[in-house]
Amino acid sequence: MASLYVALLHYPVYNIDGDIVATSLTALDLHDIARSCITYGVKGYYVVHPIPEMARLAEDILDYWQDGPGAMWRPNRRDAFTLVRLTGTLEEVLDSIKAREKAEPIVVATSAKRYAGGLSYDKLSGLVRNSGPPILILFGTGHGLSQDIIDAADHILHPIRGSAEYNHLSVRAAAAIILDRIIGEDTLS
Repeated sequence: MASLYVALLHYPVYNIDGDIVATSLTALDLHDIARSCITYGVKGYYVVHPIPEMARLAEDILDYWQDGPGAMWRPNRRDAFTLVRLTGTLEEVLDSIKAREKAEPIVVATSAKRYAGGLSYDKLSGLVRNSGPPILILFGTGHGLSQDIIDAADHILHPIRGSAEYNHLSVRAAAAIILDRIIGEDTLS
């Protein structure tokens, strides 16, 4: 199988008005996506935030669960947090993966919007099952990844669609659904 990585970008993303912003970091995104990543065998979970105060908040949360009282209270959370890497830019994520894997990752952006020529879950699952280059899946906070990030990606994954009109999943839920669709037990059998 290809090495799989996940990155959660807090910048550059859109706000509700369509402006490019840096969104606030949430402990839930750190917790829940890390837990999904370890459950599905992801090799690394990168949290990208350019604002130093937000990076310090993330470090405090990680310290609590890796070395503080949380590590004793919930050891399995400590295990999940071993996957988390904090960076200030997407370029740092790409450099880290290249250094670790000795190969350029295939970058797959996610969006709630459907793009022509988008990548299906079956095709992404096939890429993961292939022992090719590493794969990095990008998730955006706020109202999604900026168009520059989408345009620079190698692929744009088809959006998740439920059976109702409503279409605004939390990024935590979207990450879990996507990971299950591409490398869940039923997918690989």
